[in-house]
Amino acid sequence: MENQFEMKEGCLTIHMPRELDHHVAGQLRQEADFMIEAYHVRKLVFDFAGTEFMDSSGIGVIIGRSRNIGYFGGEAVAQNLSGRMKKIFMVSGLYKLIREE
Repeated sequence: MENQFEMKEGCLTIHMPRELDHHVAGQLRQEADFMIEAYHVRKLVFDFAGTEFMDSSGIGVIIGRSRNIGYFGGEAVAQNLSGRMKKIFMVSGLYKLIREE
């Protein structure tokens, strides 16, 4: 899988894949949930630097992980959003759950 996880001082950064669709959503969801619980993550950073496409499955992954981190008292943020990703965030309502950093 293209995505990479980076853990540093309670902050988990997920470098999102180029295409975040139903083909990668399940594995990404599973790996992220495991790391959030196992490492007691307090801040979850979605890094969209290389992401060009995201469908509803990807949006679901983002919503679910942001809610999960919230249950543990943490926060989720997004960074390196391209113009296309900003539009997806706006239309889908993700900005209501996640702030851009």
